[in-house]
Amino acid sequence: MSVTPEDPDYYKHGGFPQYEAADPPPGFVRFVSAMRRLQDLAVSAAPDDDVWRDAAGRVEDLVDLLDPFEAPEGVSPAGRTTAMPGFGSLLMPPWTLTEFGPDGVAMKGHFSRYHIGGNNAVHGGVLPLLFDQVFGLVTRAAGRPISRTAFLHVDYRKVTPMYTPLAVNGRVDSTEGRKAFVSGELTDGEGTVLAEGHGLMVRLLPGQP
Repeated sequence: MSVTPEDPDYYKHGGFPQYEAADPPPGFVRFVSAMRRLQDLAVSAAPDDDVWRDAAGRVEDLVDLLDPFEAPEGVSPAGRTTAMPGFGSLLMPPWTLTEFGPDGVAMKGHFSRYHIGGNNAVHGGVLPLLFDQVFGLVTRAAGRPISRTAFLHVDYRKVTPMYTPLAVNGRVDSTEGRKAFVSGELTDGEGTVLAEGHGLMVRLLPGQP
């Protein structure tokens, strides 16, 4: 994810820390994969109370194991591992970056049971999260300094299915000083547009968080 920024203020990032990409050990990759499956099961399993109690105890043990190692933002590999789906962050849908350059950004992936909104369709609130991630990457790929989302609009064209290969792309349409107007599309394997996103990304001022 290297860029050749034209903006002389690119490396200032307002008051935003400049985080480096992480290269975590295999154990982290395995852990995140297992946690993603656990997220799916947490919203789909229906065992009896004994199993729930057993599961709760195991999760509590896991919390006790990891709690002493809680680290500040920018230290944990979550969200900084570009080679992993969702950059290693459980908040982000497990999508993989396929294009990253000044002409735009593209990602591929799918949604699973954790993202269900009902009747085997993806929850509508998940799509703005996906577009917001893409638009953040778009501004960086275009060589612009760290920006915050000022506006994000999503048009839902068709129902987004789960467990189906999908693609999303985005680009900077125009710029005006600190403002970058961006757009993108979510499509299925046939190229059918499922949703369109439009946003405004505003470059941070010096010292602005």
